[in-house]
Amino acid sequence: MKSALRNRLARHLAVAAVASVAGHASAAIVYSGVVNLNIPSTTNGLYLNVVTGAFNTTGGTGSTVPGWDVNPWSSTTLNFFNPAAPTGGVYMRLTSGGAPTTGVSNLAGGTIIGSASTWSAGAAQTTGPGAFVFNSSNNVVGFRFNNEAAGTLHYGWMRISLAGTLQGQPRTLVEYAFESLAGTSIAAGAIPAPGAIALLGLAGLAGSRRRRA
Repeated sequence: MKSALRNRLARHLAVAAVASVAGHASAAIVYSGVVNLNIPSTTNGLYLNVVTGAFNTTGGTGSTVPGWDVNPWSSTTLNFFNPAAPTGGVYMRLTSGGAPTTGVSNLAGGTIIGSASTWSAGAAQTTGPGAFVFNSSNNVVGFRFNNEAAGTLHYGWMRISLAGTLQGQPRTLVEYAFESLAGTSIAAGAIPAPGAIALLGLAGLAGSRRRRA
Protein backbone atom coordinates (compact mmCIF):
# COMPACT_ATOMS: atom_id res chain seq x y z
CA MET A 1 0.00 0.00 0.00
CA LYS A 2 2.76 2.45 0.98
CA SER A 3 4.75 1.54 -2.13
CA ALA A 4 1.73 2.16 -4.35
CA LEU A 5 1.13 5.54 -2.68
CA ARG A 6 4.78 6.54 -3.22
CA ASN A 7 4.52 5.55 -6.89
CA ARG A 8 1.34 7.59 -7.33
CA LEU A 9 2.96 10.60 -5.65
CA ALA A 10 6.01 10.28 -7.90
CA ARG A 11 3.77 10.30 -11.00
CA HIS A 12 1.94 13.39 -9.77
CA LEU A 13 5.20 15.18 -9.03
CA ALA A 14 6.32 14.45 -12.58
CA VAL A 15 3.12 16.02 -13.90
CA ALA A 16 3.57 19.08 -11.67
CA ALA A 17 7.14 19.48 -12.84
CA VAL A 18 6.03 20.37 -16.35
CA ALA A 19 3.24 22.75 -15.28
CA SER A 20 3.49 26.22 -16.80
CA VAL A 21 1.87 29.54 -15.82
CA ALA A 22 2.36 32.65 -17.95
CA GLY A 23 5.26 30.95 -19.71
CA HIS A 24 7.01 30.08 -16.44
CA ALA A 25 7.98 26.43 -16.17
CA SER A 26 7.89 25.24 -12.57
CA ALA A 27 10.05 22.57 -10.99
CA ALA A 28 7.49 21.23 -8.52
CA ILE A 29 4.89 23.52 -7.03
CA VAL A 30 3.64 22.66 -3.54
CA TYR A 31 0.07 23.92 -3.15
CA SER A 32 -1.91 24.22 0.08
CA GLY A 33 -5.36 23.97 -1.45
CA VAL A 34 -8.02 26.29 -0.01
CA VAL A 35 -7.24 26.64 3.71
CA ASN A 36 -9.10 29.87 4.68
CA LEU A 37 -6.96 30.63 7.74
CA ASN A 38 -8.25 33.58 9.74
CA ILE A 39 -5.85 36.51 10.12
CA PRO A 40 -6.88 37.87 13.54
CA SER A 41 -7.04 41.65 13.92
CA THR A 42 -4.47 41.53 16.72
CA THR A 43 -0.79 42.15 17.37
CA ASN A 44 -0.21 38.40 16.91
CA GLY A 45 -2.16 37.92 13.70
CA LEU A 46 -1.44 34.70 11.80
CA TYR A 47 1.90 32.89 12.06
CA LEU A 48 2.27 30.15 9.43
CA ASN A 49 4.90 27.55 8.58
CA VAL A 50 4.23 27.03 4.88
CA VAL A 51 6.00 23.66 4.71
CA THR A 52 4.32 21.91 7.65
CA GLY A 53 1.07 23.89 7.54
CA ALA A 54 1.35 24.65 11.28
CA PHE A 55 -0.16 27.94 12.46
CA ASN A 56 -0.93 29.67 15.76
CA THR A 57 -4.24 29.13 17.47
CA THR A 58 -6.23 32.13 18.72
CA GLY A 59 -3.94 34.22 20.92
CA GLY A 60 -0.86 32.13 20.15
CA THR A 61 2.43 33.81 19.28
CA GLY A 62 5.18 32.88 16.85
CA SER A 63 6.83 30.76 19.53
CA THR A 64 3.95 28.29 19.16
CA VAL A 65 4.80 27.75 15.47
CA PRO A 66 8.38 26.49 15.10
CA GLY A 67 10.02 27.69 11.89
CA TRP A 68 7.17 30.06 10.97
CA ASP A 69 7.63 31.73 7.58
CA VAL A 70 4.97 34.45 7.18
CA ASN A 71 3.05 36.64 9.62
CA PRO A 72 0.26 38.97 8.42
CA TRP A 73 -1.10 40.87 11.44
CA SER A 74 -2.33 44.17 13.01
CA SER A 75 -5.55 45.51 14.50
CA THR A 76 -5.30 48.91 12.75
CA THR A 77 -4.08 48.02 9.24
CA LEU A 78 -2.52 44.98 7.52
CA ASN A 79 1.14 44.57 8.42
CA PHE A 80 3.60 41.81 7.53
CA PHE A 81 6.26 40.74 10.05
CA ASN A 82 9.56 39.07 9.12
CA PRO A 83 11.09 35.99 10.71
CA ALA A 84 14.80 36.19 11.59
CA ALA A 85 15.78 34.73 8.21
CA PRO A 86 16.09 35.38 5.38
CA THR A 87 17.37 38.86 6.13
CA GLY A 88 16.47 41.87 4.02
CA GLY A 89 12.72 41.31 3.91
CA VAL A 90 10.41 38.40 3.21
CA TYR A 91 7.49 39.94 1.26
CA MET A 92 7.66 41.21 -2.32
CA ARG A 93 7.16 44.83 -3.31
CA LEU A 94 6.81 46.19 -6.81
CA THR A 95 8.77 48.96 -8.48
CA SER A 96 7.32 52.14 -9.96
CA GLY A 97 9.33 54.36 -12.27
CA GLY A 98 12.41 52.29 -11.55
CA ALA A 99 12.15 52.72 -7.77
CA PRO A 100 10.63 50.27 -5.28
CA THR A 101 7.25 51.11 -3.80
CA THR A 102 7.02 51.15 -0.02
CA GLY A 103 5.48 48.34 1.98
CA VAL A 104 4.11 45.07 0.62
CA SER A 105 2.47 44.86 -2.82
CA ASN A 106 -0.57 43.09 -4.26
CA LEU A 107 0.68 41.17 -7.32
CA ALA A 108 -1.12 40.59 -10.60
CA GLY A 109 -1.49 36.98 -11.66
CA GLY A 110 1.62 35.69 -13.42
CA THR A 111 4.01 38.18 -11.78
CA ILE A 112 7.33 36.39 -11.31
CA ILE A 113 8.51 36.02 -7.71
CA GLY A 114 12.21 35.19 -7.48
CA SER A 115 15.79 36.29 -6.98
CA ALA A 116 15.32 39.47 -9.03
CA SER A 117 12.38 40.64 -6.88
CA THR A 118 12.55 43.44 -4.31
CA TRP A 119 11.75 42.52 -0.71
CA SER A 120 10.21 44.36 2.20
CA ALA A 121 8.19 44.14 5.37
CA GLY A 122 5.56 46.60 6.49
CA ALA A 123 2.03 47.66 5.69
CA ALA A 124 0.06 46.65 2.62
CA GLN A 125 -0.10 48.97 -0.38
CA THR A 126 -3.41 50.87 -0.51
CA THR A 127 -2.72 53.21 -3.43
CA GLY A 128 -0.71 53.13 -6.63
CA PRO A 129 1.01 50.05 -8.04
CA GLY A 130 0.19 46.96 -6.02
CA ALA A 131 -2.79 48.42 -4.14
CA PHE A 132 -4.82 45.95 -2.10
CA VAL A 133 -8.47 45.37 -3.00
CA PHE A 134 -11.23 45.54 -0.39
CA ASN A 135 -14.18 43.12 -0.21
CA SER A 136 -12.18 40.77 -2.40
CA SER A 137 -9.77 37.85 -2.41
CA ASN A 138 -7.94 39.40 -5.35
CA ASN A 139 -4.89 40.09 -3.18
CA VAL A 140 -1.73 38.06 -3.82
CA VAL A 141 1.48 38.55 -1.84
CA GLY A 142 4.81 37.12 -2.96
CA PHE A 143 7.15 35.80 -0.28
CA ARG A 144 10.42 33.95 0.23
CA PHE A 145 11.39 31.63 3.06
CA ASN A 146 14.17 29.42 4.38
CA ASN A 147 13.58 25.68 4.53
CA GLU A 148 15.23 25.13 7.91
CA ALA A 149 15.74 21.39 7.38
CA ALA A 150 17.63 21.83 4.11
CA GLY A 151 19.04 25.33 4.64
CA THR A 152 17.67 26.45 1.27
CA LEU A 153 15.79 29.51 0.03
CA HIS A 154 12.38 29.13 -1.68
CA TYR A 155 9.81 31.44 -3.29
CA GLY A 156 6.03 31.39 -2.98
CA TRP A 157 2.77 33.32 -2.98
CA MET A 158 -0.29 33.61 -0.74
CA ARG A 159 -3.80 34.88 -1.46
CA ILE A 160 -5.50 37.12 1.08
CA SER A 161 -9.19 37.94 1.31
CA LEU A 162 -10.12 41.32 2.81
CA ALA A 163 -13.35 42.85 4.07
CA GLY A 164 -14.11 46.58 3.76
CA THR A 165 -10.89 47.71 5.46
CA LEU A 166 -7.37 46.33 5.93
CA GLN A 167 -8.05 45.50 9.57
CA GLY A 168 -11.69 44.41 9.22
CA GLN A 169 -13.05 40.92 9.61
CA PRO A 170 -13.42 38.49 7.98
CA ARG A 171 -9.78 38.59 6.94
CA THR A 172 -8.28 35.32 5.74
CA LEU A 173 -5.32 33.68 4.10
CA VAL A 174 -7.19 31.75 1.41
CA GLU A 175 -4.42 29.61 -0.14
CA TYR A 176 -0.71 29.57 -0.83
CA ALA A 177 1.93 27.77 -2.89
CA PHE A 178 5.70 27.59 -3.22
CA GLU A 179 8.43 26.03 -5.33
CA SER A 180 9.99 22.94 -3.76
CA LEU A 181 13.20 23.41 -5.75
CA ALA A 182 15.48 25.86 -3.98
CA GLY A 183 16.11 29.17 -5.72
CA THR A 184 13.44 28.57 -8.39
CA SER A 185 11.08 31.44 -9.15
CA ILE A 186 7.31 31.04 -9.15
CA ALA A 187 4.51 32.95 -10.89
CA ALA A 188 1.92 34.60 -8.65
CA GLY A 189 -1.12 32.31 -8.58
CA ALA A 190 0.70 29.28 -10.02
CA ILE A 191 -0.54 25.87 -8.81
CA PRO A 192 0.28 22.30 -9.89
CA ALA A 193 -1.16 20.91 -13.10
CA PRO A 194 -4.71 19.46 -12.85
CA GLY A 195 -4.66 16.07 -11.20
CA ALA A 196 -1.49 16.77 -9.22
CA ILE A 197 -3.09 18.66 -6.34
CA ALA A 198 -4.66 15.75 -4.50
CA LEU A 199 -1.42 14.06 -3.51
CA LEU A 200 1.09 16.87 -3.83
CA GLY A 201 -0.01 19.20 -1.06
CA LEU A 202 1.93 19.95 2.08
CA ALA A 203 2.80 16.32 2.77
CA GLY A 204 5.15 16.20 -0.22
CA LEU A 205 7.93 18.44 1.11
CA ALA A 206 7.23 17.60 4.74
CA GLY A 207 7.68 13.92 3.88
CA SER A 208 10.94 14.61 2.09
CA ARG A 209 12.07 16.45 5.24
CA ARG A 210 11.44 13.34 7.32
CA ARG A 211 13.30 11.13 4.86
CA ARG A 212 16.33 13.45 4.88
CA ALA A 213 16.28 13.48 8.69
